[in-house]
Amino acid sequence: MASTEFDPYMERKAFDETKEGVKGLVDAKITEVPPIFRIPRDALTDKKPSVSVSDLEIPTIDFASVHVDTSSREAVVEKVKYAAENWGFFQVINHGVPLSVLEEIKDGVRRFHEEDHEVKKQYFTRDDANKKFIYNSNFDLYSSSPSVNWRDSFVCYIVPDPPAPEELPEACRDAVFEYSKHVMSLGGLLFELLSEALGLESETLKSKECLKTLLMVCHYYPPCPQPDLTLGISQHSDNSFLTVLLQDNIGGLQILHQDSWVDVAPLPGALVINMGDFLQLITNDKFVSVEHRVLANIQGPRISVASFFSSSKHANSTVYGPMKELVSEEDPPKYRDITIKEYTDGYFEKGLDGTSHLLNFRI
Repeated sequence: MASTEFDPYMERKAFDETKEGVKGLVDAKITEVPPIFRIPRDALTDKKPSVSVSDLEIPTIDFASVHVDTSSREAVVEKVKYAAENWGFFQVINHGVPLSVLEEIKDGVRRFHEEDHEVKKQYFTRDDANKKFIYNSNFDLYSSSPSVNWRDSFVCYIVPDPPAPEELPEACRDAVFEYSKHVMSLGGLLFELLSEALGLESETLKSKECLKTLLMVCHYYPPCPQPDLTLGISQHSDNSFLTVLLQDNIGGLQILHQDSWVDVAPLPGALVINMGDFLQLITNDKFVSVEHRVLANIQGPRISVASFFSSSKHANSTVYGPMKELVSEEDPPKYRDITIKEYTDGYFEKGLDGTSHLLNFRI
């Protein structure tokens, strides 16, 4: 009997048209990962050895003393500088976001994703131009990405033009508004510390409109029957200045450090901070935007909330290049000038294919 030809586009389209995402597959009690989710074989064998936590651990920075006095703040700035230059990632504790707020946003994300499929379908769309709340699975489903990731997500545009309460589902409405307020405030502090870490005035990065927009992406990774065959999120770096990530206790986030995959072990009450591509570009490689991924897991669901400080949604005419204060004859600009829109359009078109989009802009 002739084998039927596997058409990845048609398969992806059929998956998309259910509007039920990966959660729908799991609810249907599938026991095998469908072909569109399977990572190419060469990518499986190419998985660089993962390093156990005992060997390498991303820095954890305590913000408790940041407002105490100048010397305490300078000590925190030194740690931020080290992490931003060498790791591109750090965890922060005593960050000022109440534990109850962290728990409530995780619960809200779970409540929405575990709603009846008919309720969620009202929010399902691929048209992100006019909506401030978008639910779907894999933003890059129709890109050239080699495989589909094992997760569903909702996206919410919060700043500068917040949604009206009725635009958000009741399941997560209050939690999203409350959490985002705290994240904006933490973002302000992070950009001050990063500016100081560059040897610049506290307000420098804010003045570059790094805080101008906030986009929240709330992921739901259902338990996966064959976690070795797929990924929760493929290898990528972030299309942002800065990302603040809240993850639950299941784990699976890994960063590429010194050619090894290093686990970012969940730390209760902590937030994970990582530099994005735009920050690497404007700091002329002083800070690094690091490739990372999320493994699929037989346990689940895993919940994570990524808050991106970036200006990608709005047609923003600001042109970004390496900051004048950070370039010199000895250290000339390494990137050409871009607009965020130009960068983002290419990033979305390419999808999460494991290559860096930033390299396309190097001089």
